[in-house]
Amino acid sequence: MATVVRKVKRKFEIVVVGGTFDEFHKGHRVILMKAFEIGNRVLIGLCTDKFVKKLRKTHKVSTYNDRLRNLEAFLKEQGVSSRVEILPLGDPYSYTVSNNLLDAIVVSQETEPQAHEINVKREARKLPSLKIIVVKTVLAENGIPISTTRIRQKEINCKGELLKA
Repeated sequence: MATVVRKVKRKFEIVVVGGTFDEFHKGHRVILMKAFEIGNRVLIGLCTDKFVKKLRKTHKVSTYNDRLRNLEAFLKEQGVSSRVEILPLGDPYSYTVSNNLLDAIVVSQETEPQAHEINVKREARKLPSLKIIVVKTVLAENGIPISTTRIRQKEINCKGELLKA
């Protein structure tokens, strides 16, 4: 019996999402899977090491290559590798303000303001605004948001489980 592959109709053709994706955690998984849920293709901007330095993170950040490997492993595990393109992200706007093929951007509640800034810049360039999809913050078991900082401080693990009282 032949297997029939059916193309799923998604709301958007090309969706973009970006981040550092360090200490790959449950919040990262949720935001990425939302992008794949609504988009046929997903462009992921992965912050370069140079850009990470400009962000002045208060903790150590894994190298671009390590973060890329973890991201690729997750995408392969989810079976979505054929629908993604990962691009180095060297600034907060990058290709989001120049690519006229993008339809939507998926962001966290924390990064929603940047999505609005992107749309202002797109409109100034006569590009259509991106539909902004905001993913609710993923909370750890104690009700505080999961973050790489908290994971690096050994408060929680990547699933949001508490490690110390």
